[in-house]
Amino acid sequence: MELSIETILMQLFVLILLAKVAGLLCERIKISPVIGEILAGIIVANTFLFTSLGLDTDLSFFEILAELGVIFLLFAVGLETPFSELRKVGRTATLVAVLGVVFPLVAGIALMLGLGHGMTEALFIGAALVATSVGITARVIKDMDLTNAIESRVIIGAAVIDDVLGMIVLAIVVGVASGSGTSILDIALVSLEGVLFVVMVIFVGSILIPRARKRLAARKGESAEARDGCAVERKRRGITPLPLAIIVCLGLSFFASYVGLAAIIGAFLAGMAFAEFKDKWPCEEDFHPINEFLVPFFFLHVGMSVDLASFGDVIVLAVIVTLLAIVTKFLGCGLGARSLGGRSATVIGVGMVPRGEVGIIIASIGLSMAVISDSMFSVIVFMSMATTIVAPPLLTWAFKRKNNLACAVPEAGE
Repeated sequence: MELSIETILMQLFVLILLAKVAGLLCERIKISPVIGEILAGIIVANTFLFTSLGLDTDLSFFEILAELGVIFLLFAVGLETPFSELRKVGRTATLVAVLGVVFPLVAGIALMLGLGHGMTEALFIGAALVATSVGITARVIKDMDLTNAIESRVIIGAAVIDDVLGMIVLAIVVGVASGSGTSILDIALVSLEGVLFVVMVIFVGSILIPRARKRLAARKGESAEARDGCAVERKRRGITPLPLAIIVCLGLSFFASYVGLAAIIGAFLAGMAFAEFKDKWPCEEDFHPINEFLVPFFFLHVGMSVDLASFGDVIVLAVIVTLLAIVTKFLGCGLGARSLGGRSATVIGVGMVPRGEVGIIIASIGLSMAVISDSMFSVIVFMSMATTIVAPPLLTWAFKRKNNLACAVPEAGE
């Protein structure tokens, strides 16, 4: 049955209204608005609203909005992580990121295999435990005026590497799920393909394009000098930053999807590449209204994928996975920061705990590929929400403990 424009407009109105109200309520009690948007989706899917809005008839339009939302969300995340930053994070931040990926990944896979799940599902669950949503941590750091503290710099630097490693892990997992087997050779070949794709985009975006840009700028300077200094800078008509950003984002997302990887990997890498040209093509502020509209549809869709009727059967597993997510990230990242001292390592370990939207995105891809079950998807949603909620108070406690319950004083360099 084809949806009428009136039905679509009603769905848009009600869903956006619910998402924004729920998000604002969560912000009032100092919880990420993402949690409110997911809860709104859970309410819609498990009450009379689902049928009243006609969502039981056709979800295709809503799913397209959700997919666009997550693509633009990852592009925006990439915009905050230029390739050049990878060379500035330092040895400690790199070690924190690597161990913070290895510990949760291995533990998640081992737990799922131990419970009798297949290798592919175990890989997805392990991948969902990997990535850190540092936005929550960054907000706490800013509120406590600790941006210049060494722990803060390590956390933010490690998050840059963590994001890239998370995308590589996701590329590998999606490739394995799309392939015909899970032997060591299959996984090795898919791993190589995923790594090559990421490295190729990084090479082009951070080395080739910037070098070409410098040469072009140098030639323009020589041309201006050749005109005896009489050149007048003319305002040229051309494409503005926002359309160009959208073209790059959608183009690289399509290419990633075409080669068998997740579209969000291409979107994230496109954002990182575009971030190298912020001085010439600034588009963060222009992109914000687009994401304000589209991104809530993704988290509403996540909430609508949670079946409360079956959630009671997996609540124990959800708690176990959540504890595993907290402990492994804390231990891995804390171990990587041990050179800074025990209390600093505690701060960094806690700061890398929240999974936020990233783990949910990975799980939603597994669900859409029919690789993970509805119950395991609910487990990952619970884990992501729980780690996002518990991290801020724990981080505040860790900072105060390190500074003897007083306001922190920025320390010297690493």
